[in-house]
Amino acid sequence: MVPYYPSYFDGELEEEEEDSPYPEVRASVSNIDDPEMPVLTVRMWILGLTLCVVAASANTFFNFRFPAQFIAPTVLLLIAHPCGKFLAYSMPINVYTLRLPLWLNRYEINLNPGPFNIKEHVLIYIMTNVSVFPAYAMNAVVVADLYYGIRRGFGFNILVVLGNQLAGFGIAGICRRFLVWPASLIWPQNLVACTLLNTLHAEDEEQSQGMTRYRFFLYVSIVAFFYVFLPGFLFQALSVFSWVCWFKPNNVPINQLFGVQSGLGMGILTFDWNQINFLGSPLMVPWWAEVHIMIGFVIMYWIIGPILYYTNFWHFAHLPMLGSQPYDRYGKRYNVTRVLFPGNHTLNQEAYSTYSHLYLPLNYAFTYLLSFALCTCVLVHTALYHGPALISGLKRAKVEDDDVHAKLMRYYPEVPDWWYALVFSFFFVMGLLAIALFHTGVPIWSLLVGVTLPLLYVLPAGFVYAYTGQSVSINVISEVLAGVLFNGKPFTNMMFKAYSVQTIVVAINFIQDLKLGHYIKVPPRATFTAQIVATMLTAVVQVATQAWLFSHVPDICSANQRDHLTCPQTSVYYSASVIWGVIGPTRQFGPGALYKPELYAVLFGALLPIPFWLWQRRYPKTILKTISMPVLVNGPVLIPPAVGIHFSSWFVVAFIFQYLVRRRNFRWWSKFNYILSSALDSGTLISLLFIFLTLQFPKGGRISVNWWGNKVFADTVDGRGGAALLLTGPEGFD
Repeated sequence: MVPYYPSYFDGELEEEEEDSPYPEVRASVSNIDDPEMPVLTVRMWILGLTLCVVAASANTFFNFRFPAQFIAPTVLLLIAHPCGKFLAYSMPINVYTLRLPLWLNRYEINLNPGPFNIKEHVLIYIMTNVSVFPAYAMNAVVVADLYYGIRRGFGFNILVVLGNQLAGFGIAGICRRFLVWPASLIWPQNLVACTLLNTLHAEDEEQSQGMTRYRFFLYVSIVAFFYVFLPGFLFQALSVFSWVCWFKPNNVPINQLFGVQSGLGMGILTFDWNQINFLGSPLMVPWWAEVHIMIGFVIMYWIIGPILYYTNFWHFAHLPMLGSQPYDRYGKRYNVTRVLFPGNHTLNQEAYSTYSHLYLPLNYAFTYLLSFALCTCVLVHTALYHGPALISGLKRAKVEDDDVHAKLMRYYPEVPDWWYALVFSFFFVMGLLAIALFHTGVPIWSLLVGVTLPLLYVLPAGFVYAYTGQSVSINVISEVLAGVLFNGKPFTNMMFKAYSVQTIVVAINFIQDLKLGHYIKVPPRATFTAQIVATMLTAVVQVATQAWLFSHVPDICSANQRDHLTCPQTSVYYSASVIWGVIGPTRQFGPGALYKPELYAVLFGALLPIPFWLWQRRYPKTILKTISMPVLVNGPVLIPPAVGIHFSSWFVVAFIFQYLVRRRNFRWWSKFNYILSSALDSGTLISLLFIFLTLQFPKGGRISVNWWGNKVFADTVDGRGGAALLLTGPEGFD
């Protein structure tokens, strides 16, 4: 389904000027191109590769530390701009001819082909996008090393990470005609990046009247930078603004309903952009999608959730309302070591029966319920609403008519599909060879099954992400499927998850970057080259950084490590490997299990889109054509790690800017909305990084301001991590 976008443009463009049919795109993406603009320049490679190395190594380090502050892509985009201008100013203007064999043409290298341009800049940004997030497969190899004693060495780790990342890259390229070329797939997160890039390079500011976007960006960024010191350091109650809980700090129901850290966020307010922005910028996500997401959240967590919790359905009231892990029958976090045989990490059935079954808090039970529904809902929705377009694409026909951006991109040679197919095949085979040659015990067919999930879900997940800016995770589906297929084999379980989950995440991220290059009019073969080089370099740097840390840092991943390298992500990944790889989902959702009824959500999810599709076919002008059930179901799945305040405060800001301001002053909205989002992100991220590196990291986090504004929220049930409504006796509640 192509979502309904009401038009409020009112003729700002000249009639003869061709542009995108979507006002969001018109407001942020240039409809002109300069094909002579240099792209794969020496300075682009210098900056892109340097920032890749810095971001990949730094974020790999932070991945093992708590608390951590990651270097975000927006920060790297801003750093690249003055650096690129400096290189354009300082590098010599020399042209060198690379002499190649006679059957090839000579290749000229111009060290300084002119001003630093937007196409070089976006390629640097695309390269750094690859490097900022540590590879998901890294968790698998670290857990295997630390907890299961499986050490396969540097070569195995490189092959697994490369095979995982570049298999996703190959899938991404094959999906271009469905997810990149159509104009209706706007990819809202790219609109913010496009606006920032166009603002920094100021291609149209000479004709602008009033305040320019560039000046507006600077002002807002500076204000955001200094403001963050309030909620981020000096007055943290502005961030954890659980104001209702302050009046009743020990009242459990009030803290559950109005809490910010472990509650449902019914207090609505927070003054921290980092909290408001947790689900993605509310100034970026389309209004229709924001309404869907909020409706899904309200139905599940503000209506159904409290009813089930306070009636003690499935023993919910014996557990915190929003928990981060499964619990035992005593209301304590599940101790996985108590159900394992020492040394071999296999399930001790007698100890498991004596100790406790797994119990899920409300949010985890809802996450699995919604994930089961989503796994079929998104497939059926895609078949019904996008089926004709998919069939046309498979026949190599047009999915939809070209807009101006697609027409401008015709000037550049396209990347053949077989290039991407070759990359996918080569690096997936590399992953298969890694598990075979290094005697891991992982069956080859497990990875073949694992990669079918991303192949099946990449288009449905891509459609949702392209329309709404919200990701669709298959993590739960892969956990359950791996637990059923490989029960008692935690390492195989982890490798399956790494290939199924990470491959689709990588594919969606690559497709997003391909769309960004499409918007900026970067030659597709230049984007292909930059992405594949950055991916290979990043894999080597991340694995090398992990190997160095584990060889040179004493007591790494221990609870009392002096530099706080306690590996929180690794610990969570290990717990998941035991719960799903050793205990297994059959004990949770199988015959006679407490949570077996959740499996009916698979059928319910498949049926959800059908009545809306039938109704809008019979009545094409009905308002029901705006309803997208996958988006509505997917919103609440973000809990955890999100909590209630991330939805309620996010929606308030969305209502102000995406509904009120857009309707009442579209001219201001079209000029400043996306640059406002980018400025708030930029100022906040740089300020948080500055606070971390100057006030927290050097002293191990011991620098603090000790006063009421930094303590009041901590002296509540919510601030202490939540509590159960009902006490549990020594015999438990089985």
